[in-house]
Amino acid sequence: MKTPVVDNTDLHFEHMQWKKELLFWKDEIKTFQNRLDEIVKRWTEKNVLAELDQFQDNYIIHKEKIGELINEIEAHELNIASHSKANEEVMDRILFKSHTAFREKMDTQRTIYNDLKKRFFLFLSKYM
Repeated sequence: MKTPVVDNTDLHFEHMQWKKELLFWKDEIKTFQNRLDEIVKRWTEKNVLAELDQFQDNYIIHKEKIGELINEIEAHELNIASHSKANEEVMDRILFKSHTAFREKMDTQRTIYNDLKKRFFLFLSKYM
């Protein structure tokens, strides 16, 4: 069976899509944090504030993870650039496996983040 050839421009395109998505999440978290700030001003009940703290903690964790993922994308982009400078426009198998593993990380993070958003919107519907 012939191994498919993956061009660096294909990988670069996917990286840029992921980076845009991550930057969107980062910006969205700022908006969510603003909503949490509004709730802090309205509510003093300990159970509400405890739930709110959990969301704040989750958003801190997600922002850190977003930073890690962006750094990983940028490192991979540097690797692609070095291949391009060497006139190697096709990614080797090892680096492609790394790219595939990163794709799985993105899928996992996307699922976790979307679940957090759903729970957050339920929280907002109760306390806004």
